[in-house]
Amino acid sequence: MQNSKPIIATPTLKRRFICLVYEAFLLTAVVMFALFVFLFATQRLQGGQVQEYGSQVVLFLASGAYFIHSWTGSGHTLAMKTWRIKLVKLGHATVPFKTALLRYVLAWGWVFPALAICYAFGLTSKGQISAALAINVVLWGMTALADKNGQFLHDRLAGTRLIQLPKPVKVKKAQAIS
Repeated sequence: MQNSKPIIATPTLKRRFICLVYEAFLLTAVVMFALFVFLFATQRLQGGQVQEYGSQVVLFLASGAYFIHSWTGSGHTLAMKTWRIKLVKLGHATVPFKTALLRYVLAWGWVFPALAICYAFGLTSKGQISAALAINVVLWGMTALADKNGQFLHDRLAGTRLIQLPKPVKVKKAQAIS
């Protein structure tokens, strides 16, 4: 009787969501540093629009640089490495830049629809925005349940896959020779 388990395992949803939370903490540090540099560089400019819209552009570009650099290099971010999750594109040794860029833009599906709905309906309280984001994250996460390989929608559309890496082999200490 053959084992029906796929050769390349997909990480569980639980593992991916825990990684996502860890990723949020790491990304906050990256974005805060980029925003600090931007605000320091633009502090002499008069008018809040440059800093307001510029901050949003910096947020998008800094997080994009972090993810795209990680995915095209090692195939994982620090959070993904910690949870032994790797991004791959079948038939490629590393994820190509264009594919990583496409995945990054598509991955905004985790939050962008909720933000657009909040904007369209004038939802501005922390509770309303949090509820919209929570619903969006759950719905986007459920796209993995509809995929035969358990991949999220942005991975399916970008042609990438998240795979579970095996546990590292522990090296036993050499036994004393008697």
